[in-house]
Amino acid sequence: MASGIIAVLDDIAALMDDVALASKMATKKTAGILGDDLAVNAEKATGFLASREIPVLWAITKGSFLNKAIIIPVALALNAFFPSVITLILIAGGIYLAYEGVEKIYESIFHRPKTGAEVIIKQENADSEKAKIRSAVTTDFILSVEIIIIALGTVLEEELPVQILTVCVVGFLATVGVYGVVALIVRMDDAGYRLIKRSEDRGLWGWLGHLLVNALPILINLLGIIGTIALLLVAGGLLNHNIAFFHHLFPEVPTMLKEFCLGFLAGLAALALVAPLKNIFGKKEASQ
Repeated sequence: MASGIIAVLDDIAALMDDVALASKMATKKTAGILGDDLAVNAEKATGFLASREIPVLWAITKGSFLNKAIIIPVALALNAFFPSVITLILIAGGIYLAYEGVEKIYESIFHRPKTGAEVIIKQENADSEKAKIRSAVTTDFILSVEIIIIALGTVLEEELPVQILTVCVVGFLATVGVYGVVALIVRMDDAGYRLIKRSEDRGLWGWLGHLLVNALPILINLLGIIGTIALLLVAGGLLNHNIAFFHHLFPEVPTMLKEFCLGFLAGLAALALVAPLKNIFGKKEASQ
């Protein structure tokens, strides 16, 4: 009996070793997309009133966990029975991300900036908050699909338990890591105000407090730019890696430039198709 228990424990230990090694490899493979994920979601989690930042971020985080709870079993099943469907899903996700990125550029160029009062009204609007949460969770879903697919791709030769545990570990670490850092970013100003108050606005801590407070709006604007670029790069990467025509097109062009251009052009095409429909349905809703 004792020898049987020891054998089971040995098997579990060996499995955990395999999972740890596979998770390390998968995390390295997904490092780039995790960086893009951080930039995109940090930008989407900002722009709310201070009292709503953490509740909104928690809502997005819960949505991210739910996304991965859906994606992981579906990805494992599709990989086992319909591997070609995964490619179609990645292409569709790339087009959506490209559309989101180009739409953000379009909005920033052709729509006038909101005044302070308008921004506050929009922030306090519950429907607007829910819409932004839905948008963030939808984007997270697509990015999570790519993270899980990449992680799964590193353990295809392993046994099924190792595959399952590895993608679960990577999915959990991705969510906690990304949204943990985002939480630190959106609370920078609060930390700064506390440092200023405790130091009575004197000395090194007072200077650091002002630095955190003043740096936040700059960082948010920077994240908005980086997040948009990341959307287009991720979109272009999905199209480049999953459509053979694009993959072999212009091999002499640097990969990053090629993927950015692919994402931008795909986004323009999607925007050209979607914008008229949005205008039509928007007018119908306004008339009702």
